Amino acid sequence: MRVVVPFAASDPKTRLADALSAEERRAFADAMLEDVLAAVRATGREPEVLATAPVDVDAPVTVDERPLTEAVNGLLAESAAADSSVAVVMADLALATPEALNDLFERKSDVVLAPGRGGGTNALVARHPKFRVDYHGTSYLDHRRAARTVGADLAVADSHRLATDVDERADLAEVLIHGGSATETRVEPTADPRETSRARAWLRRAGFELADERGRTAVTRASET
Repeated sequence: MRVVVPFAASDPKTRLADALSAEERRAFADAMLEDVLAAVRATGREPEVLATAPVDVDAPVTVDERPLTEAVNGLLAESAAADSSVAVVMADLALATPEALNDLFERKSDVVLAPGRGGGTNALVARHPKFRVDYHGTSYLDHRRAARTVGADLAVADSHRLATDVDERADLAEVLIHGGSATETRVEPTADPRETSRARAWLRRAGFELADERGRTAVTRASET
């Protein structure tokens, strides 16, 4: 099974513009990508990166400037022709662990979906040759319908760690709380030998910390105080 990690290499994470500069968003996105790649490797599989522009990572990279739906459907068509399966794991799943990914990968259904908060699809496995994706709008419901339309057997991997994609400032608190906490051996050493999550380590170096905001856990930054 191929494991493909799409990555928006050009101006990533624009919805974090209220918290990070353009340069910081790219650095943070790179850290999350490395965490996802390391979690995939820890399952015993070798990930591939599907990027909108060249990116320097220790994994095969295919550059495809097309929108996400078209690029992933191209891969699904290639794999169907080769009679192979594909897993697609988004690059901003900073909480992903080998355990959560294995639960996704090892289900035997034709299509396996890992829904994200708000109705997105954060990861999937496609074994049915006719299944195609559509990441616009509420893609999780669209993908359920697409699986039924082609007669595919469907399963859902209901996981907090795979449901949490990091798009907005409020999501940074989840990285500080949960990043790297499921197992302390899932990634290669970072700059801090005690830290197993590159994304969490990056946020800490950038001055982010947890704060209470009207009874909810949020983040604050040293430079903002």
